[in-house]
Amino acid sequence: MIRVVKLNKFFGEKQVLKDISIEYQPGKCSLVIGASGSGKTVLLKSLVGLLPIDSGEIWYDDVLFSSLGEKEIKNIRKEIGMLFQGSALFDFASVEENIRFPMDFFTEWSKEEKLERVNFCLKRVNLINVNKLFPNELSGGMQKRVGIARAIALNPKYLFCDEPNSGLDPHTSILIDQLIAEITEEYNITTIVNTHDMNSVMEIGDQVSFIHKGEKVWEGSRNDILTSNSAELNEFVFANNMAKKVKEMMQQAAR
Repeated sequence: MIRVVKLNKFFGEKQVLKDISIEYQPGKCSLVIGASGSGKTVLLKSLVGLLPIDSGEIWYDDVLFSSLGEKEIKNIRKEIGMLFQGSALFDFASVEENIRFPMDFFTEWSKEEKLERVNFCLKRVNLINVNKLFPNELSGGMQKRVGIARAIALNPKYLFCDEPNSGLDPHTSILIDQLIAEITEEYNITTIVNTHDMNSVMEIGDQVSFIHKGEKVWEGSRNDILTSNSAELNEFVFANNMAKKVKEMMQQAAR
């Protein structure tokens, strides 16, 4: 579990996160949504220690993460997997070398142990015979799956995904969503996904937090979105008349 308590973040005099409090549960896909500039990326970077917070608390289970020093943070990061926007694979490294990177950095496993884990992770994301290929030889969807394989290389307790469907076609996006959801449940991972893709929200959003101008103004499940009274959320999700009609149809079908 990750627990955020009254988190505040400033850049100079501008406050970009305002008293954010959220709990993220293991085995659940927790999605953070919001418009560009709403603060959701700053929130994610704060949660993994890439940005220092100005006040508040970030707990990883019973550890106060936000009070740790760099050495202690590194120990927690061994338990964190990250899937970056655009996959962020190393162009100069093969698929096998990309997935092995966190093992090289954090473990003293033997070469054989690392290769066994690489092959396990590739099999789990439904990729075979790609060990020696380079990122530019893969499709966008395959690159995302390699990114997921790297993210789970150390069998993490916590998984952070930043816009995992960015640049993908709708069919591939669904496959990536399903894979993230399957891995989350299978390994009881605390998974946090930043996204603007409402298809992802309605597909895998066990918990959804809506950030608006640096504040958490709404929280619920994907089904709760259909009956929300939050004007800001409704404006974000149902931004045009066609979308509003779809919402009405979905509400009627649910009755």
